Amino acid sequence: MNNTTYKVLKTDADLFAAALCEANVYVVQLVKGKPHVIADYAGPIQRWTPEEVLLAGMVYNRREYEFRVRLSGEED
Repeated sequence: MNNTTYKVLKTDADLFAAALCEANVYVVQLVKGKPHVIADYAGPIQRWTPEEVLLAGMVYNRREYEFRVRLSGEED
């Protein structure tokens, strides 16, 4: 079984660091009372605001989605 280690990008500083590294960001949909589901393997961050993150031309609300990056050395 493959256990993937990841970091959740919560703060503006986290998003800035991921943008600088051009890290591939995974978008996870947060639905209360349900398991988290990967909504998109979007790629590098294009832009962010306190409310939204732009990835691969799609805008995601920071309250409704979680943004993750795999930690180094963790590839499929």
